[in-house]
Parts: sequence; C-alpha cells; structure tokens
Amino acid sequence: MRLYAISDLHLSFKGNRDALSDLDPHIYLNDGLIICGDVGEKAEHLDLAFKTATATFKQVFWVPGNHELYTMHSDADGPKGEDRYMACVKVAREWNVKTPEDDFVIWEGDGGPCIIALIFTLYDYSFRPEHISREDAVKWAEEEGVLATDEILLHPHPYSTRDAWCEALCQRFENKLQDAMAKNPGIPTILVNHWPLRQDLVKLWNIPRFSIWCGTIKTEQWHTKFNAKVVVSGHLHVRRTDWIDGVRFEECSLGYPRQWKEAEKMGCDINQFLREILPGPAVPEGGIAPTVWRRFG
Repeated sequence: MRLYAISDLHLSFKGNRDALSDLDPHIYLNDGLIICGDVGEKAEHLDLAFKTATATFKQVFWVPGNHELYTMHSDADGPKGEDRYMACVKVAREWNVKTPEDDFVIWEGDGGPCIIALIFTLYDYSFRPEHISREDAVKWAEEEGVLATDEILLHPHPYSTRDAWCEALCQRFENKLQDAMAKNPGIPTILVNHWPLRQDLVKLWNIPRFSIWCGTIKTEQWHTKFNAKVVVSGHLHVRRTDWIDGVRFEECSLGYPRQWKEAEKMGCDINQFLREILPGPAVPEGGIAPTVWRRFG
C-alpha cells in the first residue's frame, strides 16, 4: 500500500495522452496516486486523467495547477478564477478524487500514518530579488523575454489581483493545517501543492526570471511549522529530490513531451516517472543531503 505522485501531465499533448494509457495497474495493491496539478486546460483533460488514475489506483488525490485555472480564448464566456477552480473540483468529485476542498485524509498505508494535506496557494510574485519591487516584477521578467501565459489566461476573479487570491488561499490553508494538526497531534503531514513552497527550490537555468510565477514566500517554513514528512510539488518541470530540515521535498513533474523524450529513448515510460512518496527512503543522517536531479524519473 504505497503512495505515488506525478505532476504536470499536460494532456493537451497527444504524446502525454498516449503515455498516460501505459500506467501499470496498482489498484489491487491498494496504492494511492497524487496528481499534483497541470493536468491540462480543459475539463476533458481532467476527465481523462481521473478516469485512467481511478482505474489503476485505489485512491487518487489532486491539487490544481495554473493550467487548470486558465480560461482559454475558445471558452471566453466560461467560468474564471475561483469559479474555474470549483468547476475542476466538480469534475474531480465525479470520479471520487480528493481535492483541496475535501477534508484531509489520513494515510494508513506503508510509511503512515500521515495526513495527506492537499493545498492550493497560487503565487504572489514574491520569488524575486530583494531589490525588485512587486510593481516592477513582471517588467523585470519581460526584460529577458519571459512572460507567463498566466498573465493573459489566469483570471483572479472575484479577487482584484492574483496576489490577493494567493493571500486569501494561504490564510485559508494555514488555518486548515493548524486545525488538522490540533485534531491529530503527532501525526506528520504530506504537504501537496502544485507550486514549490520554498524559493530556494526554484532553479530554472534557461528562464530564471520565471520564478515570480512559482510560489510565495509565505509558505517558506510550512514544512517545519506543519510537521511535514514529505512536501510534494510540480510546476517547474525539473524533477528533483531535496532534503531540508529532515524533510524530503519531491518535484515530480512529467512535463511536455520534448522534456522527457530523452528518457523515453532510454526505455522509460510514465511508470518510471511515478515518484514514490510513501514509504520512500529513510531520512539521511543529519536531515540533509545533496539534491538528486532525477532526469530519468
């Protein structure tokens, strides 16, 4: 009874849809799967992901990424912002997939008990150098030709800005985490969020200034504050494992087809990109270890 995770399936790409169909069955082992955001931009992408995942895993968990929140030009009159998010939650519930809107689940399988804390924080442009103001953050990124599609397609409705939505989300999930810890003293958490919780985990060599769309400094210490055993994220399309303060951080993106094509040529399929979250490896001596860059899964 193991818990796995994968992120950034990006099912708008046929190569990734084909890859998803190769998932090995885990359902008879009672294994669970976390889908850590960026499934795709349309309800049909969520339907495909959840249909496949629930047919192959006993329990499935999902948190939104920025791509699920996009209001595409072809659906300009569709829901925006928080309404778009809740439309995604509705699809997940049709497949009995757990979301950040549900009560946290206590994992009783291998490596447990642990509280699987599905959270949704968005970002507030605070992953930037100290000398760059919030007002200049997007302009600073544009100086190197970097502009996230979010600026066009991710609406903050009903909030005035994405920053304001992020602030409200962080406060809400901080309260939810505090309540969960009070009700379950001593039980560690598995923190699951699409965006990295720490700025020092954002290493984007080709587009470093994309960092402003990658999280918020408000969550920097949540791994210790909320007794995390593992922190699971995606978004960066840079698979890595880090140990900080005795906590394991797992970036578990699949990414766009071109980003894992080399691994595919080496004989890897989607099953090699499933990251084992629990039970997982033992904590290293001293609680820290060098980053492991997981190029091939």
